[in-house]
Amino acid sequence: MAETYTISIEPLEREVRCRSDQNILDACLRQGVWLPHACTHGTCSTCKVQVLDGHVEHNDASTYALMDFERGGGKALICTATPRSDVTIEADVEVEEGVEFHPIGDYTGTVVEMADIARGTRRLLIDLDREMAFNAGQYVQVSVPGKGVTRCWSMANPPGQPGRIELQIRNTPGGLATEGWVFDTLAVGDSVRLAGPYGRFFLREANLKPAILIGGGTGLAPLKSIIRHVLESGLPQRLYLYHGARTEADLYDVEFFRELERSFTAQFTYRPCLSEQAVEGFAHGLVTDVVGSDFPTCRGHVAYLCGPPPMVDAAVKTLMGKRLFPRDIFREEFLDASDKATGGLRSPLLKTS
Repeated sequence: MAETYTISIEPLEREVRCRSDQNILDACLRQGVWLPHACTHGTCSTCKVQVLDGHVEHNDASTYALMDFERGGGKALICTATPRSDVTIEADVEVEEGVEFHPIGDYTGTVVEMADIARGTRRLLIDLDREMAFNAGQYVQVSVPGKGVTRCWSMANPPGQPGRIELQIRNTPGGLATEGWVFDTLAVGDSVRLAGPYGRFFLREANLKPAILIGGGTGLAPLKSIIRHVLESGLPQRLYLYHGARTEADLYDVEFFRELERSFTAQFTYRPCLSEQAVEGFAHGLVTDVVGSDFPTCRGHVAYLCGPPPMVDAAVKTLMGKRLFPRDIFREEFLDASDKATGGLRSPLLKTS
């Protein structure tokens, strides 16, 4: 039977109870203590803390995200670390004005709709057994049946739709959760277990600057949640959405966003971009190049970036070159589980496998 220990969190002066088989981040989030985190799989190092007292088991934390000398110096990734005694940690906590964090909960969902929406991309609609409060842009952890593992996928639905979540999932050849489940045996009517909400990539509602949203592939999902929340809630932010893909077959929700653009002409602009195909009605070129051409300067804006790391890195360079400060750029990169072994430290989410 698992022991239970006390976790003391500095500088918050909070205490939570944590089982020896439970990671420290999970215990904190479930008991209303929000700490910085992203991947929740020991890959990105966002949740790194200093262990001031006590002992932890590091488990499968990436040796790239948490190096040997850091472990020896008392550092830990609390998304994988489990306690072996009472523990005191010091976390780098930034207080954000106007942000409400919602505690993590466990949910059972029922798949009510599945649809192939682009090449190798599938949409799932899942009805939850109870409503989930979250911030637009956050993600859920979905348990892969019979495998003892979870995968993280962003919610594309807005917080105003708390009882049904939308997931946009790209197939990965050989992927345990995708090719081995979502694109294989998962069917309408199936029950799924999930937990959430997670993540620090979400709309900052108090920031009223015009927002440039850049997504690559299924990086569109959290941006769709943000856009729907702003427009459906009557928030005033001016929105510019850029969605990049290689060909028209890789894009999805085009008509959905074009209809939003027609309905919210003064507030929302949609620019689908194709890098390998010239098609009338679509911008041609890398999505970051299109953004760079459209904006003489990005000063006075805020940006939300989500997609593959090369796209996100290129977008950051473009935006900074257009005079947008890093503090106004919120980013989320998608990599797969192999990045834990290869050092993909820039990845906040394990998304695709």
